[in-house]
Amino acid sequence: METHNRELDELYSGTIPDIVEGGKVISIKPDSVVVDIGYKSEGFISIEEFAEKDRGGLCEGAEIEVYVSRIDADGLVILSPEKARKIRTLQRLEEAQEDGTPVEGTVVERIKGGYNVDISGIRAFMPGSQADLKPLKDPDSLNGQEIEVRVLKFNSKLTNVIVSRRVILEEERLKLREKTLANLKPESVLSGVVKNITDYGVFVDLGGIDGLLHISDISWGRIRHPSDVFNVGQEVEVMVVNFAPETEKVTLGYKQKRSDPWLNIEEKYPVGSVVSGKVVSLTDYGAFVEIEDGVEGLVHVSELDWSPRPKHPSNYMEVGDFVDAQILKVDPKERRVSLGIKQLKPKPWKLVAERYEVGRRINGRVRSLTEFGAFIGLPEGVDALLHISDMSWTKHVRHPSEILRKGQMIEAVILSLEPEKERMALGLKQLVTDPWEEKIPADFQLGDEVKCKVLRHTEFGIFVELEGEVEGLIYSSEIDTGGKKPDEIYKDGDEIVVRIIKVEVEGRKIGLSLKTLKHETNE
Repeated sequence: METHNRELDELYSGTIPDIVEGGKVISIKPDSVVVDIGYKSEGFISIEEFAEKDRGGLCEGAEIEVYVSRIDADGLVILSPEKARKIRTLQRLEEAQEDGTPVEGTVVERIKGGYNVDISGIRAFMPGSQADLKPLKDPDSLNGQEIEVRVLKFNSKLTNVIVSRRVILEEERLKLREKTLANLKPESVLSGVVKNITDYGVFVDLGGIDGLLHISDISWGRIRHPSDVFNVGQEVEVMVVNFAPETEKVTLGYKQKRSDPWLNIEEKYPVGSVVSGKVVSLTDYGAFVEIEDGVEGLVHVSELDWSPRPKHPSNYMEVGDFVDAQILKVDPKERRVSLGIKQLKPKPWKLVAERYEVGRRINGRVRSLTEFGAFIGLPEGVDALLHISDMSWTKHVRHPSEILRKGQMIEAVILSLEPEKERMALGLKQLVTDPWEEKIPADFQLGDEVKCKVLRHTEFGIFVELEGEVEGLIYSSEIDTGGKKPDEIYKDGDEIVVRIIKVEVEGRKIGLSLKTLKHETNE
């Protein structure tokens, strides 16, 4: 009894330490754990002191830290590892608050107004405003993360612990900012993270300070938008173009990391050389081809094809295609390169000279009609002229549309060929024998009465078609109308009988008369 009283006196006087670091587990019972703390009496810990997940790790000989709660009247020493842990945590929090030392914790869950953070089994509250430097896009992203926090406030019962992650991040950012400012010198190359993208450029976080990378400093070539090159959160390496210490304004460059490709552009791409490139855009007036990073050339629509009427560039290529082209012109001052694609193809008129000869029959499509004739497109991409005078031996053709229509496939004869002048003449009537040589003089004799169809009226007479073969003219002097106008009696399309009074082979004319005949109109 005397010994027991002395133990109590030592415990309450502080002789026996409150916390024992090297308590050794002697045995594990269903309701308690026996621990040797180096005292005369063994200590006991209720099994409830241990969490379910920790009980499986208990074994004889294991060392644990415990708190001596009390020694009862029977000399039984009651221990508590939970109280030991809380006391140690309280000590850590006191020290951390005094000297500003960060403590580690695990974000348990997001709650109203902030987060619950576990610090060695103690629940601390971190307000949402103290979680990061700026509001998080995904507040739940912190759940489960191990973080360092600064102790802002706590009580001795550890029921009101307030911590901040933001304070530590601000201090780290300030240290990083000072380091970054020391390295901000023109032409120095730094690593950063894309923070924001705008129409005019990219803001890059260099570490505590932001710099602007203007769109004009992203590439030596042409870009539509900074987002075509960068993404938010992307790590980039940039060059410091300018730094104003008084305003801490930083101007950055990306293209400056490599030399300007336009400096020796004439030596690199001499006129006449052939290059390969990627089609990056198509317009109504041509195609832009990137021949190297930062250098684009324009293939004008007129340089796509030898055809006199080239189609839209989209008919020849698509964005993303790789094409070969010839350098036509280089202008370093204006940063322009003119390219040609048709120059890599054989000239159509050269092919025509090799394939065709005068007198040969060819097939072509009517491309266009004019007052003087029709242009016929050939497979080689050239147009040949079919003059209106070479369309018919016997008809007076006033307009090509009387014989042809646009888009029609026809057969014709080559009348003349001048490749050096890019000219070719075709004939349609030459496909058949000239009827004026034998047939017409034989079929139409002086004095013959023939049937004909009224075609049109003129000041000097009426043109008619003789038996669907040749035209003739009824002279005005050979028409007896009884005082009426000819077109009142003879309508276009009427069939009448006339007499042949003149056949002129050289002039290809047949003169007709109505005076000596009684005409009949076919209703």
